Amino acid sequence: MRNRQRGVTFIGWIFLLVPLAMVGYTAIRLTPLYLNYFRVARSLDQVAAEVGSEGGTADGIKNLVGKRFDIEDITYPDPKDIEVHHDADGWSIEAKYDDGSPLFGNVSLLVSFDKVARTPAGGG
Repeated sequence: MRNRQRGVTFIGWIFLLVPLAMVGYTAIRLTPLYLNYFRVARSLDQVAAEVGSEGGTADGIKNLVGKRFDIEDITYPDPKDIEVHHDADGWSIEAKYDDGSPLFGNVSLLVSFDKVARTPAGGG
């Protein structure tokens, strides 16, 4: 009788686990970038809600963003990089930036973020 081989060989396991390990490592390297983005987005939304209730100026909004970034311990992007525009609907606060993380060797991950928070109509 012939013996049948059952299960996955060692080389088969390597072919299965190496791609999974690379995806897991990439997720570990991207997690801090996205956590920082979520803090930036929450800060901009909170500033927009504050400004919407009491109005404000572009410099005043940037000052509020700087204070909120200090509270949240956000070091990147810099509050000077935040763009504030006024239009017919109110104020628009935009954080558009790229953030990166080294993966291995000379390979890096680059992620582009773009968050726009608008004040409620009538604010400003």
